[in-house]
Amino acid sequence: MRSSLRMGAIATAATAALLLAGCSADAGGGESGPVELTYWAWAPNLEQVVEIWNEKNPDIQVTVNKQDGGDPAITKLLTAIKAGSGAPDMIQAEYQKLPTLVSADALADISDALGSDVAEGFPSAVWDSVTLGGDAVYAVPQDTGPMMAYYRTDILDQYGLSIPTTWDEYAETARALHAADPSKYLGTFSANDAGWFAGLAQQAGASWWSIDGDAWGVGIDEEPTQKVAEYWGELVEEGVIDNKPMYTPEWNAGLNDGTQVGWVSSVWGPGVLNGNAADTAGLWTAATIPAWDASEPTNGNWGGSSTAVTTQSKHPEQAAEFITWLNTDPEAIAALIQTSGIYPADSEAAAAALTEPPAFFSGQADFYDIAAEAASAVQPFTYGPNVNVAYSAYNDEFAKAAEAKTADAFTKAVAEMQSITIDDLTKSGFTVK
Repeated sequence: MRSSLRMGAIATAATAALLLAGCSADAGGGESGPVELTYWAWAPNLEQVVEIWNEKNPDIQVTVNKQDGGDPAITKLLTAIKAGSGAPDMIQAEYQKLPTLVSADALADISDALGSDVAEGFPSAVWDSVTLGGDAVYAVPQDTGPMMAYYRTDILDQYGLSIPTTWDEYAETARALHAADPSKYLGTFSANDAGWFAGLAQQAGASWWSIDGDAWGVGIDEEPTQKVAEYWGELVEEGVIDNKPMYTPEWNAGLNDGTQVGWVSSVWGPGVLNGNAADTAGLWTAATIPAWDASEPTNGNWGGSSTAVTTQSKHPEQAAEFITWLNTDPEAIAALIQTSGIYPADSEAAAAALTEPPAFFSGQADFYDIAAEAASAVQPFTYGPNVNVAYSAYNDEFAKAAEAKTADAFTKAVAEMQSITIDDLTKSGFTVK
């Protein structure tokens, strides 16, 4: 069973009353000389951005400790928190990991250390991800991944087809394309990308977890996610959409040879396309993903991370000052874009800094206008303390569904995800409603 302290961390976050131990630490620490902060992160070339801060702030010096991506860094942090030592002052954390870290008392509430206007530049759905729906603030958003779609418009034009704007049109276009050339697919259903599927469910109105007082709710097996699963299951059953996982050699080959004519992805998609199919630059067009209701377009996120202060930091106020600068200052945002290739979560700063399209889409001048439209339509989505279990269940259950190639198998996979997620919460000692 989890301790009452861990259970209380989440419950109180929901009611916006938690003040974690780290924020009561002595900001000055009684030390002489500059404050030394450590930052665990994996974003590429982040140390170059930090150098800008260090040059301007001799009294607060930050050292980047590069980590091996999201999950290893989180596991390492949880181990340090449990041991009572060895944690950094700050950590880069994906949004879906924040509830797990808060439930482990790993992240400090930095709301008192932040300026009152920090939240203004962030879309409400993104800011909610770092507050867990309460008044406490556990991180400052860094980058985000609004979903976007990419199409080989040269091939669509060849068959007299247009970029679909709704999911009904997407299905019709997929059928028409595959009928014209059975070797070609408008996209693929990827059974090994739970974050991708979560983003699609988010667009449809799903929120897989919820907080009710001191209890968690799980809403995976509900209408929005069922709708998404049934939609893709029917297309796979018809054979008009591929069922190869993304990032496989076969999928990469399809991007290059034109058998994969579209990709429902995220704002960071150009980097993947450039890395895997550089010779096709100039042949793709970026668009918002198809809408369920054209009159009220919505969107989901696939990817994105934040910067948090840990409860072991002896300098939470200085750490909060740095992470605010890192994720909201125009110079820092411009450096993050240039050196780390992120799409900033601060929408106002992003609009000011992103004036040229990605090199892969150099001919599409409105790329970042489309990205901004996509980001502004992202719907709220609550993550829970056992995201890893739900995502693992997705990989297992949808692998079976993709192999079965029936819409019924897809909807059953959603029900299994729900059951596995609830069972794990209960076994871990959480109250579940």
